[in-house]
Amino acid sequence: MRNRLWRIIVSAAVWASAAAIDWQPDWVSIILYLACYAIVGWDIVVKAARNIIRGNVFDENFLMSLAVIGAFLIGEYPEGAAVMLFYQVGEMFQDYAVDKSRKSIAGLMDIRPDYANVKKENELVRMDPDEVNPGDVIVIKPGERVPLDGRVIEGRSFLDTSALTGESVPQEVLEGSDVLSGCINLSGVLVVEVTREYGQSTVSRILDLVENATVKKSRSERFITRFARYYTPVVVSIAGLLAVLPPLLLKDAAFSDWIYRALSFLVVSCPCALVISVPLSFFGGIGGASSKGILIKGGNYLEALARTESVVFDKTGTLTKGVFQVREIHPEGMLKEELLELAAYAESFSNHPISQSLKSAYGKEIDHSRVSSVEDIPGHGIVAIVDGREVLAGNDKLMQQKAIPYRILESPGTLVHLAVNGMYAGYILIADEIKSDAYKAVEELKMAGVRMIAMLTGDNEAAAGSVANELGLDKAYAGLLPGDKVEKLEDLLAQTSPKASLVFAGDGINDAPVLARADIGIAMGGLGSDAAIEAADVVIMTDEPSKIAEAIKISKKTLSIAHQNIVMAIGVKVIVLVLSAFGAAALWAAIFADVGVTVLAVLNSLRALNAGNRAFGN
Repeated sequence: MRNRLWRIIVSAAVWASAAAIDWQPDWVSIILYLACYAIVGWDIVVKAARNIIRGNVFDENFLMSLAVIGAFLIGEYPEGAAVMLFYQVGEMFQDYAVDKSRKSIAGLMDIRPDYANVKKENELVRMDPDEVNPGDVIVIKPGERVPLDGRVIEGRSFLDTSALTGESVPQEVLEGSDVLSGCINLSGVLVVEVTREYGQSTVSRILDLVENATVKKSRSERFITRFARYYTPVVVSIAGLLAVLPPLLLKDAAFSDWIYRALSFLVVSCPCALVISVPLSFFGGIGGASSKGILIKGGNYLEALARTESVVFDKTGTLTKGVFQVREIHPEGMLKEELLELAAYAESFSNHPISQSLKSAYGKEIDHSRVSSVEDIPGHGIVAIVDGREVLAGNDKLMQQKAIPYRILESPGTLVHLAVNGMYAGYILIADEIKSDAYKAVEELKMAGVRMIAMLTGDNEAAAGSVANELGLDKAYAGLLPGDKVEKLEDLLAQTSPKASLVFAGDGINDAPVLARADIGIAMGGLGSDAAIEAADVVIMTDEPSKIAEAIKISKKTLSIAHQNIVMAIGVKVIVLVLSAFGAAALWAAIFADVGVTVLAVLNSLRALNAGNRAFGN
């Protein structure tokens, strides 16, 4: 770009001296104009000749070369040189815009780790991340990038996760915490056990998504490609007829006048404003979304997001945290603390999530000597002897099997009933917690114009109804297996307008079929399963459902910018093309209609890079 800038400056100086000074004899100024053209336009002529040899005749290089050479042939030296000079100015702006847009996406490539410090006996060996296997132990020092996904086995630190999530607040990790590749270790030394090979790591998947994001073109981009393919030969043919037919058919029509008009027509007809600015808009939109932690796998998905009419959520892990917690304790004939203690001891040998939540709520060290017998009854619960007392902890089926009279309740969660020595002792309610961001997600989706927000879950009716009512969802369907979810999604798709999109957001392996079937599948990438991420069209790296509304607003802004460019480029060109054909527009107007509109369209496309900020008024 620097080389082109210097060529433009030198050429402009030569053109200015030729135009400002009355050189004698006249051929001196002609030589200066030719020198101006040679300095700034030689590469365009070379490209045009090379493309003609390859069979690609009708491109912008051919059009510009033909127009300028024709201008020189009819003696319009100042305008001929100026056309190429301004064309190169437009190309420089275009290159700058493309480079800036590409850097916004390629900036993610900085998350690629260069090495991993692998612990081998008592020494650290620096290895390529590709060569490290799951189970190996790596050491991450302050200031280094996490090279592979893993679990902390020693140390405590803060991680900069902004490259993955777009969030600036550091995340604290300690022993037992999961760490994702691509993050930067800010403070302490971390000893990490690798859980995934590099090819399956978070950073590798992100880079693959980004590198392939622009391959899948939107309908607008495909339209522009087809438009340019047929448009250019047509306008060249019209220009040829415009130069030849009127002088042959009309009295007193001079060839020089009509050739001039045909050249103006050719300059205006160059479709570079359309061909460059529309794909650049989508490229910028994808880059702007990626900086927010939203990875969109192609321009076609970005365009489809703008037409979102319905959003369907999975419940667990998407709208809720996916972590069970004790919410309520209802004892009968004893204190809450005693009921919780008995439940924790009865479940002390189980690794079931419900057991883990009971032990976590108890919060004290378990003395296993107090438990003398444990019987796990699959699908029912546990029978244990705690301090010499028989403790039953389980669901309704266990109470019924042991003939224990109990409370029959409809509850938005999982009920653990307890009985001691054959007497009912109360129940504990364990439920998933709604993400605080889920409330914001529903509110902003409605503000973004989404007409219907629904939820599909395998959980029971009470739990689904509780979450749906609390969040203000339009519909909720419970007790669904993966196949049932696909069937229910088919019903919802049938209710969606033909040109509108239905979005499904989920995170689990069981969500993969639904993600693939939806018009747009969105996976929660931070905690989501590999299958869900692979099946999805969009990945939210922060696990925040409100990012879906942000993605929709970014897509609408990007599509608006692309449509503005299409209308501006075609509108101005049609007007000046008609004026050129009737001789009412000079070559200078043609230069603006081509180069000027290209520059304006490219600068407008750059706004797509900040579509996320502008959509929210940041």
